[in-house]
Amino acid sequence: MSLFSFTTLSTPERSEHLQTILKNLPDNPGIYKYFDGEHKIIYIGKAKNLKKRVSSYFNKLHDNRKTAMLVTKIENIEITIVDSEIDALLLENSLIKKHQPKFNINLKDDKTYPSIKVTNERFPKFYPTRNRVKDGSEYFGPYANISMMHTILDMIRTTIPTRNCNLILSEANIKAQKFKVCLEYHIGNCKGPCVGAQSEEEYMIAIAQIRDILKGNIGSVISSLKQQMVAASTSLNFEEAARMKYKLETLENYQSKSTIVSNSITNVDVFSIAEDEKYAFVNFLKVVNGMIIQTKTLEYKKMLDESGPEILEMAIAEIRSTYKSDAREIIVPIDLELSDPSFTLLIPKAGEKKKLLDLSLKNAMYYKRDRLEQYEKLNPEVRVDRLLGIMRDDLRLKELPRHIECFDNSNFQGAYPVSAMVCFRDGKPSKKDYRHYNVQTVEGPDDFATMYEVIKRRYRRLRDEQEPFPQLIVVDGGKGQLSSAMQALKDLGLYGQIAVVGIAKRLEEIYYPEDPLPLYIDKKSETLRIIQQMRDEVHRFGITHHRNRRDKGTLKNELEAIKGIGPETAEQLLRELKSVKKIKEAPLELLENIIGKAKAKLVKDYFTPPLS
Repeated sequence: MSLFSFTTLSTPERSEHLQTILKNLPDNPGIYKYFDGEHKIIYIGKAKNLKKRVSSYFNKLHDNRKTAMLVTKIENIEITIVDSEIDALLLENSLIKKHQPKFNINLKDDKTYPSIKVTNERFPKFYPTRNRVKDGSEYFGPYANISMMHTILDMIRTTIPTRNCNLILSEANIKAQKFKVCLEYHIGNCKGPCVGAQSEEEYMIAIAQIRDILKGNIGSVISSLKQQMVAASTSLNFEEAARMKYKLETLENYQSKSTIVSNSITNVDVFSIAEDEKYAFVNFLKVVNGMIIQTKTLEYKKMLDESGPEILEMAIAEIRSTYKSDAREIIVPIDLELSDPSFTLLIPKAGEKKKLLDLSLKNAMYYKRDRLEQYEKLNPEVRVDRLLGIMRDDLRLKELPRHIECFDNSNFQGAYPVSAMVCFRDGKPSKKDYRHYNVQTVEGPDDFATMYEVIKRRYRRLRDEQEPFPQLIVVDGGKGQLSSAMQALKDLGLYGQIAVVGIAKRLEEIYYPEDPLPLYIDKKSETLRIIQQMRDEVHRFGITHHRNRRDKGTLKNELEAIKGIGPETAEQLLRELKSVKKIKEAPLELLENIIGKAKAKLVKDYFTPPLS
């Protein structure tokens, strides 16, 4: 059946309008904007092929509820053609930031991180700032790690003296001697360009060294300082040589404290992603001359079930634009469709670059765990949904298992067979819904028949009373118990309406109906922890009931050993007095009130020791 009929659209005119747009879409890369009935942008996307991408929204059914809702609201479409996919990514990113459409992925990064500014003027200055102004100045950063930025600034100021005043150092002003040196000159933090003590040429060499340091090219600065130190020493200027040595030591000390990954890696960007159902976290490492000089993690909130590759592509464009990165190699963990002549993508399998990728992923995973823990503290429902989402994925379910029922059988040498059911709601025990069953139709130790009876009794009652079924039934046992449970559901006409799994003795083995091979769950998974808790709980609940029944049966047997006392009388006594000990201690009058004079005398005589 063709879905190109726009059955979700409200009017024929609207459907015809959109079909006309779709027919005329080009095969070029670009961005597309969806508008609602009020001509408000509700979604912005990018595409390598506009015709294929935009048409895909209308010629197939969407499992994601938000995507289906988006399609019903589209009244108009506008496109912008660009030269390449990376241009489309950059334009998409800037437009999303500008318009913030309700259906677009949400970049949760409301912090303005500082950068280091090198001013565009004669005798430039450098200082930290959070405001980027288009005045021709250079900006390095932003720095997510503020402490690292100040460490760099302190190291530069100690190593390379430059001015920090706001004087207008024009050639005319310096020649006219309008200024006097300040304290910074006297303590050695500035060489006095304001009074002509330092030439512009010498000053710009210092600024070039600062730029190199900010770009991560510390090696070239160290090499230059070594040459200056040797030259000063050769000319017997030992005081100047000592200053150069101090600067060298400062730079080398800074370098030793930086994260050195490999001297063979010159200029690369590293990206990794960690995600769950609602959020994605993209980590970025900037590596120059084997040293990590910048790092940042972006957090995205998914809106339309965006895939990991889609989010990673968006993050690469966002971060490379923000950091003005010109690295020609980008290390990524997964295949991407992103292509551009200015860079190549690499998925390393081993070596130093693989270690870099692992480091980036470790940072992304840490950030994800930290942020989700914060969300869960503020809103416990977030934790529940996350946990149930993990269980759904691990157990290959179609829906969140908010209501789970777990069954287990117990008997003692074939006698007193019982079964227990525990109920978990939203990942926690719901003790008011626990049930135990005295098996009625099974003789002897037959776990399969017991499971069949109990499952049939439980869900026949829920069906007849029109109570909601659980999303998942867990059977404690292997393939035999699972088959018995499935047969009971088939006989009730409920087969396929409730997901059922069996758990073997080795907890990580999960069996599915009509599948001979088990599914193995990661031992570290939270799903396994919940299953372990359910199994322990159903064992405890079942064994407690079984012990009570067995003890009661043993006591009845002892009372029935009294000549003239039958099962009904024994049951009556235990119901009233609860234990054999209390029956022994009960006065004759109390026994007579319960079972009559004749039988009371038999019981009293039986438990009264003869006089010696």
